[in-house]
Amino acid sequence: MNVRRLFLYALAVTVAAAALATVPVIAHHSSAPFYDATKSAEAQGPVTKLLIRNPHSFLYFESEVNGKKVEWQVELGAAASLTRTGWTTDTLKPGTIVKVVGQPSRAEGSFGMCCAKVTHPDGSPIQPGGRVMEEQQPPR
Repeated sequence: MNVRRLFLYALAVTVAAAALATVPVIAHHSSAPFYDATKSAEAQGPVTKLLIRNPHSFLYFESEVNGKKVEWQVELGAAASLTRTGWTTDTLKPGTIVKVVGQPSRAEGSFGMCCAKVTHPDGSPIQPGGRVMEEQQPPR
């Protein structure tokens, strides 16, 4: 292999590595287009489903809005974030009553939230000794 060919190979590997390293940064998105940070929604009711998965986990629960039963969809963090704080798929079994406060969905007529504080109805944490809200981890 001559020097020029070796140099081009090394350059190609470096460019590919740099491109792959930036993909996670580019892939993450803001919740602002989907949820309104200037407003707050609050609802309480029984859990219907908890999905712990990537890139986002979801909590579903029922509540009454204007006398009508609706199902809320709460966007949570990634599976790794939740499991680090002790959450599992058994943490909130169907029928468990929760209180959720968060940013409402911008979509008209939908019942969605993100950036939510999820607690028992009395405000106590879901996990004993656990946080009631996901926190932003400080940069390392």
